[in-house]
Amino acid sequence: MISIIIPVLNESATIKELIFYLIDNTSLNSISEIIVVDGGSTDATLAIVKDLNLDIVLINSEKGRAKQMNAGAKIAKGRILYFLHADSFPPNRYDTLILNEVKNGNNAGCFRMQFDSNHWWLRLASWLTQFSWRACRGGDQSQFITKGLFNEIGGYDERYIIYEDNILINELYSRDEFVVINKKLKTSARLYKKHGVWKVQYHFWTIYIRKWFGASAEDLHRYYKKTIAS
Repeated sequence: MISIIIPVLNESATIKELIFYLIDNTSLNSISEIIVVDGGSTDATLAIVKDLNLDIVLINSEKGRAKQMNAGAKIAKGRILYFLHADSFPPNRYDTLILNEVKNGNNAGCFRMQFDSNHWWLRLASWLTQFSWRACRGGDQSQFITKGLFNEIGGYDERYIIYEDNILINELYSRDEFVVINKKLKTSARLYKKHGVWKVQYHFWTIYIRKWFGASAEDLHRYYKKTIAS
């Protein structure tokens, strides 16, 4: 059984569509629960989830995706955890695709990705995610992992306000515990649309390089707040 964990913060624009999509594109008998973890939304996100009148587990957490995802994992009943951003839509029958990988001995991995943009660079970046290269990974591709392996690693590192997905992925790669499912997940390019493709890409590369040279979690967050979040 799979527990889907969705960290949210002011995601009223997509959360309803995503939940219905997840239900419509799965066989359901393999989904243990959908857990929505709110980090302090001030928009209509919480009201929308509650008004759906579906069996959705809605919990509150301290702000920060790492903390939110760990909180969801802590209460999850499923043997497989599936972490999904609120603006990312996995392929049809994503549950079966994940279960097949776990049955084949692959305890963690993601889908390849496609941005909802025709910009040539984002199309190229999307195409590259089909390969297993570490540099082509990111949280927008979603993350499935067995609960046993997740707990063994210690979950997401809560020191990281950004880059938390990459820290977990690095650990999985070091253990040779990662597979890329060659089916497309579609994700929003909203950050690129808001700030500009080249500006965002430049700063993401800079964050990646800074981490490579030993920057701390606080340094990365400070840089992100100054260059992108401001």
